[in-house]
Amino acid sequence: MKRLFQYQARRCLFLLCVMAAAALLAGAAGQAQNQLPPGTQLPDSGAEGKGILAPATTKPDREGAESKIEQRDFEAARPLLEKYLVGNPGDARALFDLGYVEDAGSHEEAAAADYRKAIAADPKQFESRLALGLLLAHQAKWDEAREQLEQATLLTPAPPNPAAQAEAFRALARLDRTSDPTAARNALVTALKISPETPADLLLTAQIAEANDDTELAQTAYQRLLASHPAPSASLASAATGGLVQILLKQRKYGDAEPLVKSALTRDPDDPALNAQMATVLLAQGKNDEALPVLEKLQQLEPTNTSVDQMLADAYSQAGLPEKADPIYARMALAHPEDEDILAGQGENLVRERLYPQAQQVLERAVKLKPEDGDAWSGLAFAASENKQYSAALHALSMRSKSLQETPATYFLWATCYDNLHLSKLAQEFYRKFLTAADGKFPDQEWQAKHRLVALGGSH
Repeated sequence: MKRLFQYQARRCLFLLCVMAAAALLAGAAGQAQNQLPPGTQLPDSGAEGKGILAPATTKPDREGAESKIEQRDFEAARPLLEKYLVGNPGDARALFDLGYVEDAGSHEEAAAADYRKAIAADPKQFESRLALGLLLAHQAKWDEAREQLEQATLLTPAPPNPAAQAEAFRALARLDRTSDPTAARNALVTALKISPETPADLLLTAQIAEANDDTELAQTAYQRLLASHPAPSASLASAATGGLVQILLKQRKYGDAEPLVKSALTRDPDDPALNAQMATVLLAQGKNDEALPVLEKLQQLEPTNTSVDQMLADAYSQAGLPEKADPIYARMALAHPEDEDILAGQGENLVRERLYPQAQQVLERAVKLKPEDGDAWSGLAFAASENKQYSAALHALSMRSKSLQETPATYFLWATCYDNLHLSKLAQEFYRKFLTAADGKFPDQEWQAKHRLVALGGSH
């Protein structure tokens, strides 16, 4: 009857994966907007030639625009560039400048159009390839982004800029991190050959290794990052802690994971992924009372996240608070009427509320959607038995046995259903099976089984 913890943990791990992906996209968004693409910079007035923008012969309007860009006065730069481009529509550098101005203003479509014009004017312009690739990745246009980033890795910035070139390889590694971890690793190795390792590289190394099922390397890289001096930024530390905790959760090393998550939460108490991990760690250790306030906070942080609602409802139900779980399950079932996991959880919670007719109806819908869910069949068997529908209960027990082993509880339920249907021989058989399996651990039910065996004329 009782849902196994692994089932609840599976929901949480799925939630964490979703949150991790959201965090990765958020990081990419931060890089793609309001600044030049990572690894690039504007011309340095005190050190000509260090930036990615070619220091070729300049024009007054373009030169003035680039001065405004350097001052981050993008609105003043735009009209100067537009005026210049009227007479010089094929100037790839000016088109890149205008794309960057639009990018900095979060005008993504205009920025992409300008970067494409710059590439059309000069297909070998590294800077627009990199900027467009990053922008497309931010828009989740993965194939187009990969095409531009791969092209960027084949080109050379003008003037040469190893940091910018390395960033093209790093961006490609981030893009392929989960879809092609081998290619991602190769891209990162190339980046490290032409630029120094950064704390972010350690994080990326760990993430690539984890995607490649190299748990040992991933764990080592996460630990190196957390122990590095100077200390990593708060965002990197949180990401590394989250990754390391995920590994420990998969290894079921909950005691090792708990202090790491607690430490991370002192730095970032409102991080949804960290709160989800803390709830998982506590639930795994049977610390339901401590897990509930964490889940309640997580629901406030993620009010529209169904996975969070499921975790909280499950925790309430398991903690003996089915009345608190009931409205959450009802809301989820209304929004997702074909979700078997939600229906199974709702049905079992209704059993705990002793609302057996409602429970039977919900669980019948659940097993119809997923006939292999043995736990749902267990709940259905119990609800049907309480509703005195013994034949339905026996059918549910039979279906349950296809995926789960018998327990003392199911043996007893088989026996009582047969007993109530006056199938004496079968009832005696299962009472005896129950007594053998129970082995003195269920005194009340064992007394009842022995009593019924005598009444049915059998020996116990």
